[in-house]
Amino acid sequence: MREQSTGSVGNRPRRQGRSPHTFMLQPAPIPHSCLIFFSADEPDLSSGLDNAKARRDCHQNTIRQTTEPPLSKTAAIMGAPDILKLKNPDLFRDKAYVNGQWVEAKSGKRFDVIDPGNNKAWASVPDMAKEDVDGAVQAAYTAFEDFRKTTPRARAQLLSRWDALIKENKDDLAAILTHETGKPLAESKGEIDYAAGFTWWFVGEAERAHGSVFQGSVPGRRVFTIKQPLGVVAALVPWNFPIAMILRKASAAFAAGCTMIAKPSPETPLTALSLAYLAEKAGYPKGVFNVLPTTLANTPSLSEALCRHPTVKKVTFTGSTRVGKLLAAQCADTLKKLTLELGGNCPFIIFDDANLDQAVEALMALKFRHAGQACITANRVYIQRGAYDKVSAMVTAKARALKLGHGTDPATTMGPVTVPQGLDKIAEQVADAKEHGGKLLTGGQRVDLNEGYFFEPTVIGDCAPEMRVAKEETFAPLLALFPFDREEEAVQWANDTSMGLASYAFTKNVDRMWRLFENLEAGMIGLNTGNSSAAESPFGGIKESGFGKESGKDVAINEYLITKTGTLTLEDHF
Repeated sequence: MREQSTGSVGNRPRRQGRSPHTFMLQPAPIPHSCLIFFSADEPDLSSGLDNAKARRDCHQNTIRQTTEPPLSKTAAIMGAPDILKLKNPDLFRDKAYVNGQWVEAKSGKRFDVIDPGNNKAWASVPDMAKEDVDGAVQAAYTAFEDFRKTTPRARAQLLSRWDALIKENKDDLAAILTHETGKPLAESKGEIDYAAGFTWWFVGEAERAHGSVFQGSVPGRRVFTIKQPLGVVAALVPWNFPIAMILRKASAAFAAGCTMIAKPSPETPLTALSLAYLAEKAGYPKGVFNVLPTTLANTPSLSEALCRHPTVKKVTFTGSTRVGKLLAAQCADTLKKLTLELGGNCPFIIFDDANLDQAVEALMALKFRHAGQACITANRVYIQRGAYDKVSAMVTAKARALKLGHGTDPATTMGPVTVPQGLDKIAEQVADAKEHGGKLLTGGQRVDLNEGYFFEPTVIGDCAPEMRVAKEETFAPLLALFPFDREEEAVQWANDTSMGLASYAFTKNVDRMWRLFENLEAGMIGLNTGNSSAAESPFGGIKESGFGKESGKDVAINEYLITKTGTLTLEDHF
């Protein structure tokens, strides 16, 4: 993504890759300190660069200023780009949203949004910076003073209207999402269906947040609790599922009575702005929802301003473990409440007695959805020796059948990776696996297609624990197969990571299934399913995959509430 101050949208030089959430908390000469979903001790994707080249890359991505009119003024006149073919052109919003107003950055600067399917700029948005933060925070706080007083029923009704508008505009949202992320239209529509589950769920949760009253241990004593909204929330959102991640966070916050400032990833600002437009149409008061798009260059200072602002009472972040730790340190000065959904590197275990058709179908959907760019995707696949050859053949055939292409092509079943840095990562892991004895079963090469960021669906067999693919999360379409013999061996390998987000196991042995549920070190365990995420299910990891829960009954909305205790002494009463 390159910042522009003028010019027409069109071909752009291949952009510097970034993580799903390009979040940095301190200035750095080399912009790679924010890689998503990798262990804290993992080298950065750019670790092979010497400092001189890295600095050149950084310099090429610095802001270019001119005195010519900004691109946004042309885009605003033209309206939604023709490539989107929107039924509701008003859904396309290319300005920041603060206090109910569509605004430019104070600097007047903007940056391009790139389609990863063809490496073309197709829109631009304001490059908000740290000087834009305080106004957004103050607007959110002013709105909070009124919004916190609304009844749970009123908040539920607002969420219900927002939910209906999101579903009504599903096709248009999917078109924008596909051009931002590269995922096929069918997957984009699937993300919106999944995301709308959160708005619908929290319609009910708004009225299910209750306090309690009980008798104390001392005669004449009564104890009672009430729930109150926490305050202004900052949401730092990744690029891989930008609609779902905003709605999972915002729906819980709004149900609780909080207000929010969302900072979308530089790759995917437009879907966030579309959601803000629909929230406005649903009737949310000005200042309740604010969206600040920004470039990678301004991300460190803008994000730090949010983290350190004393009026911001909570930060919710989806991103890498390493950045999550930096974020926690930045928020420590003001003791902000945190929800952190961090690295994955998830294991997927298939036993001899499993329904192999069921296991392989789940594996393919889990691994190759959005070209492998999901925090809960299967990163390490452990297959018991008796089923190994059959499963290897099945997944190899299915991987070869996937059709690469632009997400708008109905024939496409797998799109590009969203950032070109992902191409380097998968290529390095493939080379490392082959050097350590891995067998390339299919794929393994970049694909020159429309100048987009494409890599073949890749399967590598006979993988071993010493390979990089076992230690690092790939975030690309690479399926690594590891043979194992005993249950204990599979569990040991599965748990051999600092991460603990999700694990998956397929077996028909009920006793074994229960052992795996208890012994696998992850916050979410898929048992004979690859789909362990839903609005009604608590989502979150353990170990260095973070803390706090998103979605689920009670636990998610409580992340945005305080519990206040009252104690009353009664006279002449038991």
